[in-house]
This record gives sequence, C-alpha cells and structure tokens, in this order.
Amino acid sequence: METDRFRVLANEGGSLRLLNRETYEPVVTAAEGHDVDVEGLHPGYRIDADLDWTTSDPTIRSFSVENRTLYAFADGIEPVFEAAQGAWTEAQMAGDSMNSRVTRNTDNEVNGVLYVFAENDRGGIFEAFRDGTRPVEPLVDRVNEEEGNDPREVFVLRPAEGRYVIVTIALRKGGQFAETLRDTYDCPSPSE
Repeated sequence: METDRFRVLANEGGSLRLLNRETYEPVVTAAEGHDVDVEGLHPGYRIDADLDWTTSDPTIRSFSVENRTLYAFADGIEPVFEAAQGAWTEAQMAGDSMNSRVTRNTDNEVNGVLYVFAENDRGGIFEAFRDGTRPVEPLVDRVNEEEGNDPREVFVLRPAEGRYVIVTIALRKGGQFAETLRDTYDCPSPSE
C-alpha cells in the first residue's frame, strides 16, 4: 500500500479535489465508493492517503490527517481590510505584481501574513488558487518554516473590483484574526 501526501482543496459535487504535495498535481476523486468516510475532510487539511487508481476517478482507501489547517475562498469581498489595501497600493507604486507583509493585532503582535497578487484579465489567479493549479502550499510552507507546523487558517480573497487577490494566513486557527476574517467575508467554519 503506497501512501502519498495531499492537501485537500475543495469538495465539488461530492468529489474531493486533492493537491499532491510532492508533484503539485491536482487530483479529483470519485464522488462515492471510498473505503473510508471522507465527510470530515475539509479544504486545507494535509493528509497522507492511499488512493485506489483502478477506476477513472480514484477513491480513497485510507487516510490519516497530518494537519488541520483550513482554507477558505471568498470572491467579490467588500470592504477590503486596511493592511491588504496598503500592500496592494505599495505593489502598484513599485510597479510590482505582488507584495507581502505581516499583519498585527491592536496590541501590535503579529497575527498573520498576507500576500497580494495582481489579478489577470480573465480573473484566473483567484480560480487557479481555488482549483490548485497555482498552489497556496508554498506560501503556507514558508510561514510554517518560521512559525512551526501548527494548524492555521488561510483565506484567499478577491475584492469586488477584481484587480488583485489577497492570500492571508492567520497564524492561530480559531484565533481572533481568523474569526474576524470569517465573519467579515462570510466564510463559514466547517464543523470539525
């Protein structure tokens, strides 16, 4: 039995979208027929899984959850929080297509990291993050290298104007920053 490392991307019509963490290739599983209950796998979870490839859409034979980081996606957000607006303005002034900065709470303590990316004409950057063709994984790995491998909450947000995409990584899963982002941008928390 060969297990591979995956990040759960999304659940679409019963099928799970997984991202192979070694090859960064997305995998879409079958909607049913798994040997185990996959209902509790939420976007962002890092799992080790054994897949059955004998059918056109693979099924999951077994898995173990290695990390319970959560991913959330929201399109057309308003208002954009100040740190993200500032990072985007700095990127534009410098003529850059991306920028990053740490975020801080009202006590000036670091509570997250955010990245802004210029959106392309077709709106493809946001979609590429959502479907895994442009992995969020390296950004999360970079934070984990600095902060340890704790579960986090990752928010991929596109402002209503559609000119850029924000990727925000809240350092504490379930912390005040993550909850504020969830409430502000209507990103429901999965029941775990």
